[in-house]
Amino acid sequence: MTELEQLKSTNQCKGCNLMGIDLSEANLNGADLNEANLKGADLSRAYLFRAILTHANLSGADLSCADLSNADLRWSDLRVVDLRNADLSEADLSEADLTEADLSGADLRWADLYNAKLNDADLSEANLSGADLSHANLSGANFNQADLTRADLSEANLDGANFSNTTLTDAILNGNESIIFQLSSHS
Repeated sequence: MTELEQLKSTNQCKGCNLMGIDLSEANLNGADLNEANLKGADLSRAYLFRAILTHANLSGADLSCADLSNADLRWSDLRVVDLRNADLSEADLSEADLTEADLSGADLRWADLYNAKLNDADLSEANLSGADLSHANLSGANFNQADLTRADLSEANLDGANFSNTTLTDAILNGNESIIFQLSSHS
């Protein structure tokens, strides 16, 4: 049985090598893909509600318009991934590497991004209301027109981030107030 057949029949494929595979529009709700290699895979419009993707390699993958709500993506490699308009609401992305990821228009309401790497990520027009971005590396990130209502940005690295036209109502800034003012006024 191939790893793809295993995934389709059992909804589990821990540590599988599915690099570059086309799983667009696949129903993988609740799938266990812990430590799987999905580098460069096409998961656009896939259903990954409550999927387990801890320590998975998704670098360069297409997850645009995918449903990753409540998914577990802790410690995953999501560098240069396409997550445009994806649903990541209540997903756990703590300790994940989202360097240069495209999250424009994504739904990240109440997502856990504690200590995540989002340097140079595009979060324009994303909904991050209630998200935990504490201790995250947000250097160079683009938050243009993003919603950060009630988001926690305490202890986050905001060097060079773009906060122009960003909603920050009731956001927890813990000392970053002046930095955000400077970053939003220079745009």
